[in-house]
Amino acid sequence: MSMKTSDFIVQRLKEWGVTRIYGYPGDGINGVLGAIQRANEKGDGIEFIQVRHEEMAAFMAAGHAKFTGELGVCLSTGGPGATHLLTGLYDAKMDHAPVLAIAGQAEATARGASYQQEMNLDRVFADVASFVQEAAAPAQVRHLIDRGVRIAKAQNGVAVVIVPKDIQDEPWEAPKHLHGFTHSGPGYQRPRMVPYEADLQRAADVLNAGKKVAILIGAGARGAAVEVVQTANVLAAGVAKALLGKDVLPDDAPFVTGAIGLLGTKPSSEMMKHCDTLLMIGSGFPWTEFLPEEGKARAVQIDIDPAMLGLRYPCEVNLHGDAAETLRALLPLLEHKVDRGWQEEIAVQVRDWWQVMEERAHAPANPVNPQRVVWEMSPQLPDNAIVTSDSGSCANWFARDYRVRQGQRASLSGGLACMGAAVPYAIAAKFAQPDKPVVALVGDGAMQMNNMAELITIQKYWQQWADPRLIVCVFNNQDLNQVTWEQRVMEGNARFEATQQLPDVRYAQFAESLGLQGIFVDNPDVLADAWRRALSADRPVVLEVKTDPEVAPLPPHITFKQAKAFMSAMAKGDRGAAQIISDTASQLLHKK
Repeated sequence: MSMKTSDFIVQRLKEWGVTRIYGYPGDGINGVLGAIQRANEKGDGIEFIQVRHEEMAAFMAAGHAKFTGELGVCLSTGGPGATHLLTGLYDAKMDHAPVLAIAGQAEATARGASYQQEMNLDRVFADVASFVQEAAAPAQVRHLIDRGVRIAKAQNGVAVVIVPKDIQDEPWEAPKHLHGFTHSGPGYQRPRMVPYEADLQRAADVLNAGKKVAILIGAGARGAAVEVVQTANVLAAGVAKALLGKDVLPDDAPFVTGAIGLLGTKPSSEMMKHCDTLLMIGSGFPWTEFLPEEGKARAVQIDIDPAMLGLRYPCEVNLHGDAAETLRALLPLLEHKVDRGWQEEIAVQVRDWWQVMEERAHAPANPVNPQRVVWEMSPQLPDNAIVTSDSGSCANWFARDYRVRQGQRASLSGGLACMGAAVPYAIAAKFAQPDKPVVALVGDGAMQMNNMAELITIQKYWQQWADPRLIVCVFNNQDLNQVTWEQRVMEGNARFEATQQLPDVRYAQFAESLGLQGIFVDNPDVLADAWRRALSADRPVVLEVKTDPEVAPLPPHITFKQAKAFMSAMAKGDRGAAQIISDTASQLLHKK
């Protein structure tokens, strides 16, 4: 039997090192699925993970890329299957995760005929993808796969290859040695990227002159943890973490101030407010109001992506380079600061802040304080645990109350801040590292939106994993809580019942109906034991906690404008206004 074009696609992906594809079948991509099946029968195939929805496939591909550093791959049919990929692909784009999407298409012979499920997918994907191309002939496919994978890996971005249905089944034809053909090959090695010595010296001069140095790290600093610590020690600096960089450094380091921004900590806010020098490493943190006021600090930035340099804060020196390599070259030029007062002051603030967090987590609530859910989780997690979080109010508790340790990994949808990413991220983490326990922190809004369906995916595959522990912790407060607080604090409006109220769903019971374990908690005193049970279970668990929607996800500092808007919302007859004011006062009593 002669090789089909679809067989070549699978073979080429294997040559690029692809071992797993997340996707959903459909007639527009059946040729490629048949090729995967044939390769698997020969023992030389690619694992195909069947998801419940193509959006989840794209999220899983992004999660795979984040937790492994490898290319994530997803697949869909054409038409609606392809458009379903978009949200997950935008998540990958905005968080700089390398992902390749393979999408089916109507037959090339029918293109332009307003055929069923025919779309101009190259236009649909043009904004999200760094490379997107539709195949028009078998001989073209080789360089489309090669170029798509290479660009995705090199640019930490999204590539999309669209293959019409009939071309998938055509006999494979290698490019001819003639005019009008091109001959590509697989393979990519990331180069060593280090700025010129003169620029490194300029950066060192700025940092050496500073008396109060603040460092901000993001996901781009992940491979540079040792160098970041060395730099902080030399400069007597504190280190704040953008949310995607939460797992770069452990939270038990005394100079690590934790998250920054609306979901951040008071020590991070205070450090940025009072520093005279700022070093940003691999971060595109968006909220500039939490950085030093313009002109109050000198700044240096390091980033592998030149498009991110000088984008958030005006820097005297912008260093285009790999974080670890650049810091290694910069460190010999830095002068060890004798005065450690600034760093010691930060350490005191950090110690006090964790005490405040403990007190806030144990403040009374009705029935369970959501902060305590994560506070009780942190000390019980194994050192190799992976934690994912959804967007929404649970991300606040993930950002502040989860005390990450060395060896643990964590992520969420950062730039896109999309609901629905936590469970597919967790599934991808389990497939990539099946010997590690994984926890997904999810709000009930995201569970109802799309994550409940992916519990079926967990049920389908969990017995393949060496360590069966995957815990989906659901914050059931019957409220789209983050948006409720945004309505109150940002807009000064009372909670809008029609948009915010959620049905009360029995998530733990649903898990049990699938053969998973369900644990329901509505008493804070049993939370610690519930986590112990979940972490010792012999199968995946849905831990459903009935949490209080009126516990405010307070930012590290509240502006007068926000406080005024909040009180305006209460004055408009917000449901539970008395309880909210009482609970918020309780939180503020523990705010130092």
